Amino acid sequence: MKDREGADVSRSTDTADLDRPRRDRDTADLQPFGRPGRPFGSHPFVFGFTAALGVLTAWILLQALNSVASALIIIVVSLFLAIGLNPGVEILERRGLSRTWSVTVVFIAVIVFFVLFGLAIVPPLTTQMGDFFAKLPDYLQQLQNNPTVRGLDERFQLIERLQQYISSGNMGSQVFGGLLGVATTVINAVFTALTVLILTLYFLASLPSTMKWTYRMVPRSRRDRVQLLGDEVIKRIGGYVAGNLIVSLIAGVVTYIFLVIAGVPYALALALLVAITDLIPLVGAAIGATIVTLVGLFTSLPVGIACLIFFIVYQQVENFWIAPRVMQANVQVPAVVTVAAALIGGALLGLVGALLAIPVAAAILLLMQEVVLPRQERH
Repeated sequence: MKDREGADVSRSTDTADLDRPRRDRDTADLQPFGRPGRPFGSHPFVFGFTAALGVLTAWILLQALNSVASALIIIVVSLFLAIGLNPGVEILERRGLSRTWSVTVVFIAVIVFFVLFGLAIVPPLTTQMGDFFAKLPDYLQQLQNNPTVRGLDERFQLIERLQQYISSGNMGSQVFGGLLGVATTVINAVFTALTVLILTLYFLASLPSTMKWTYRMVPRSRRDRVQLLGDEVIKRIGGYVAGNLIVSLIAGVVTYIFLVIAGVPYALALALLVAITDLIPLVGAAIGATIVTLVGLFTSLPVGIACLIFFIVYQQVENFWIAPRVMQANVQVPAVVTVAAALIGGALLGLVGALLAIPVAAAILLLMQEVVLPRQERH
C-alpha cells in the first residue's frame, strides 16, 4: 500500500517535472529566459548600506594609496633598476662566480661609477651653472635685441620683468622655498637616493628566489610555461632599462665632444642635460636639443645653426643605428602603443611613469601574444 502510494507520488512528481518545460513554454512570450530567482537583497536598507560600505572602502583604499604613492614609486624604480642590472649579474654567473659575488661586483662597480662621475662632474657643473645664471641677464638683453622679440616685449614687458626677477637675487630662494627649502630638498634627495640604492641591492640579491616563490604559486601543470614567460619578461625589461641607460650615456658623451669642439659654453652641464632628457620617451631628445640650440644661438648664429644640424643628424644616427644595436630587439612595441603607454604612464606617475611605461607595455604585449591570442584562436 505504502509502496504503491510512494510509487504514485514519485510517478506524479516525475510527470510534473516532465510537464514543467511545457508549462514554461506557455509563459515563454512573457518570460523567454525563465522565471527570475529570489532577489539577493532582503531589504532596500541593506542594499544601500552595503553600497555605501563599498564606496567608503574604495575611498579609504584610494587615500591609502595616495599616502604611500611616493614609497610605491621608490619601490618600483628600485625594482626596475635591479632588473636592469640583472643581465650583468647573470653574465658574471655564467663565468663561474656565485650569485652573491656577482651581485657584489656589479653593485660595487655601480657605486664606483657614480662616485667617480660625481667627483668629475659636480665641481665644474656647479661652476658652469653659477656662471650661466650670472650671465642670464646678458643673454636676455641679447634676446631683446631681436626685432620680433623686442616687439613682443614692448607689448607685454616680459623680458624686463624677467630681468628684474633674476637681478633681484630671489630666484633661487623662490624656486626652492628659501634656505630651509634648499636644505630640505637636498636632504630628501639624498635620503631617496640611499633608499633606492639599498632597495635595489635587496631586489637584485633576492630576484631569483623571489621569482622561484612566485612560480610556485602557479599550478604545477602550467608552471614550466609561466616560468618561461616570466623569465622572458624579466629579460626584456632588463634589456630595455640597461639599453636605455647606455643610449643616453652615449648621447651625453657625443654631445659633450661636439659642444667642446663648437666652443659652446657650459658644455658639461648641457651634455648632462641631454643625457638625462634622452631617457624620456618621445619628447626627451627634442627637449634637450632645443635647450642646447638656444644656448648656441646666444653664443652666435653660426654656432646655433651648427647645434641644430648636429642634433638632427645625431637623432637619425641614434634612432636607426645606435638604439637598434644596443637594445638588440629587447623591446618590440608598435609606435602607437609606445605613444599611448608613455602618455598613460606620465599621467599616472609623472616622469617615472613615462620612463617605465614602455617596458611594461612590451611585457603586456608578450603575454597577449603568448597567452591571450592563442587561446582566442582555439575557440
